[in-house]
Amino acid sequence: MSYQETLDYLYNRLPMFSHIGAAAFKKDLTNTIRLCEALGNPQRRFKSIHVAGTNGKGSTSHMLAAILQTAGYKTGLYTSPHLKDFRERIKINGEMCCEAFVTQFTQRIRPLIEEIEPSFFEITVAMAFDYFASQQVDVAVIEVGLGGRLDSTNIITPELSIITNIGWDHMNMLGNTLAEIAGEKAGIIKPHIPVVIGESLPETKPVFEQKANASPISFAETTRYVTDWKYEQHQLVVEVADNRHQEHQVYHLDLPGIYQLKNLLTVLEAVTQLQQKGWRIDHQMVQQALRQVKKLTGLHGRWEVIHQHPLVVLDVGHNIDGIKQIREQLELSTYKQLHIVMGMVKDKEVDKVLALLPAYATYYFTKAQIPRALDEKTLQQIAAKYQLNGHSFEEVNAALQNAMEHASKDDMILVCGSVFLVGEVRL
Repeated sequence: MSYQETLDYLYNRLPMFSHIGAAAFKKDLTNTIRLCEALGNPQRRFKSIHVAGTNGKGSTSHMLAAILQTAGYKTGLYTSPHLKDFRERIKINGEMCCEAFVTQFTQRIRPLIEEIEPSFFEITVAMAFDYFASQQVDVAVIEVGLGGRLDSTNIITPELSIITNIGWDHMNMLGNTLAEIAGEKAGIIKPHIPVVIGESLPETKPVFEQKANASPISFAETTRYVTDWKYEQHQLVVEVADNRHQEHQVYHLDLPGIYQLKNLLTVLEAVTQLQQKGWRIDHQMVQQALRQVKKLTGLHGRWEVIHQHPLVVLDVGHNIDGIKQIREQLELSTYKQLHIVMGMVKDKEVDKVLALLPAYATYYFTKAQIPRALDEKTLQQIAAKYQLNGHSFEEVNAALQNAMEHASKDDMILVCGSVFLVGEVRL
């Protein structure tokens, strides 16, 4: 098979969460264990860091990967979903895996695929583990796909576990209370393996503490705090105080979203835990890496500016907490008129998300080209209940083009609501 034929096979043969939602979620680790056993358990041949959370796990994973590779470690990075290229999911030192590997791996494992019918995600996890082992990485940062306890990535025994936060998302699979959702995310905590919690709530902290009874646990929000921040030349400049040493450090982040303040504290505590385990990471390496996370890792879609005059921003925020963070960012932004290109998937809390958005913006309702996408006209009708008005478009680039035509040079155009929508932007 050619590379394109291989992708067609993977996309069409295997249940894919981005396409069909919960039906693709396998509620046990049997298939992943079987696949990895057939591959010689590659996940045991490299060290790893496991990152879960409702929001922020992608940014946190990329920041940590940037820091580790700046410190001289050959660093794997597994994330999902991808925006443009399937191979974005599997990187080493910022470089995507090669097309030949994807093809050869799929051919090698195809008889087992036909036998056990795994999901698309289960295959990509096994593929990533096999690649990292074959390339002899020093460490791999592994982002959880969904939840934690039953996520396919949860067959690793990492150096460190990280849970960024707990919010409302995927309740149909993870639970209807924050404590239940926290219980699923806390499933990545392993006995005697340190765990860093980025943010906790009164409902979630006891869950983490109970699960971590045999594991060292630290709460990032209690070890450090942000004393000041500002924007400087499209970077977020942050001053951080350490509660334990009364030290103040300044960091420059090339990820400008205000929500990165919380992720930064999580990453800094994770680095502290790694240092205590003997990883050689000094302060200058951390500062250097955070200035160029996008360059080092290829991270996109986090308050990403892709055009000036008018300002066009892409953000993958798509659930209640993600949209709250976007709203906070908008309150800090300067523009004459706001245009929002919006698309969502059917299984999100559409009403609750729309209720958070500003009524003063002009809306361009659209959809990603996947089966899970909510029809743009339906989205427009629901939005009207919240005084969000505009026109509908069948495809995001048509919507964005229309917004560009109606925007003045001092306006802002924001594209948000779905990772898959942002991934289809061509501008």
